Amino acid sequence: MSPVAALRSAETSTDRADSARVDGTTTIGSMVSMKAQGTLGWGSGLTGRLTLTYTGGTMAETMRRAAGITSMEARYLPDAYYAHMSDTFAARAGGGRHWLRYGYDDLGRLGGGSGAYLKDQLRNTTPNQSVKLLLASGDVKKAGEATVRGEHTTHYAGTVDVAGLATRTSLLPKSQLDQLKQQLTQAGVTTERVDIWINDRNLLVKKVEKADMTAGTMTSTAYYSDYGTKVSVTAPPAGDTRDFKDLMKSQGTVTGGTGTGTGTGTGAGS
Repeated sequence: MSPVAALRSAETSTDRADSARVDGTTTIGSMVSMKAQGTLGWGSGLTGRLTLTYTGGTMAETMRRAAGITSMEARYLPDAYYAHMSDTFAARAGGGRHWLRYGYDDLGRLGGGSGAYLKDQLRNTTPNQSVKLLLASGDVKKAGEATVRGEHTTHYAGTVDVAGLATRTSLLPKSQLDQLKQQLTQAGVTTERVDIWINDRNLLVKKVEKADMTAGTMTSTAYYSDYGTKVSVTAPPAGDTRDFKDLMKSQGTVTGGTGTGTGTGTGAGS
C-alpha cells in the first residue's frame, strides 16, 4: 500500500472510531510543558475529559502563584474548554467559582500567536488532524516499522512547509488546505514536522509534531488507544463557572491554563 493510500485508510478508520483514550505531552517554548491523560470523542464535535499536569514553563509558574495548583481536570465541549481550578483561585480571582471557561474564539486573543495555536490545537486535537497535516505536506514517506506499546505499526513522516502549502502538491481539498494554512500562519509556524504510527487496523496509535512558532519551539507527542471508548461529558454548573474573557476584562491578565490534549491535536491533537 502506498503512503498516501495508507493515510487515507487511517483517516477513514480513525474518523469512524469516534473516540479514543489519549496519553500525551506538549511543550511550547518557555511558555508551558504539560502532560494530558484521558478520553476524547469527535463524533459530534470535540468532547472529552482530561487530567492536565503542568510540569514547567511560565504558565505553570503563573498557575502555581495565582491558583496554587499545577494539575487540573479539563472538560472539552464543542464550543468551549473548561478547567477546574483550586479553592485558592476561587477565592482570589474566581468570585467563589472553581471552573474557568475558555471559549475557543476567546483563546485566539492570547498574544504572541500562542493563543491562536492553542485554540486550533484544542479544536483539532483528534488523531485525524495529524493525518491531515501529513496529507497537506505533499511529501509523506514511509519511515519504517516499529512496535509501539505492544502494537506493530508502520511509521510515516513528512514536513509541512507553510509558505508552500498553496502551491505544492497537496492531498487535501483546497478549503481544508486554506484553513490549515491560516491556522499555522496565525501561530507563526513556518514549518512543522509530523510523524505518525499506524497499527494493523489502520488506526493512529502515536503522533509526534514539532514546529517553530512565535512563542517558541513546539513539540507534541500523543499516544492513542482504546478506540471507541465511551466519552460522557457535561458542562460544569453555571453557578460555579467563570468565563475567561470576563476574567481578562477584570484583571487585564490571563489566569488559568489551557491544554492541547496532545496536544494538539491533537491534541492531543492530533
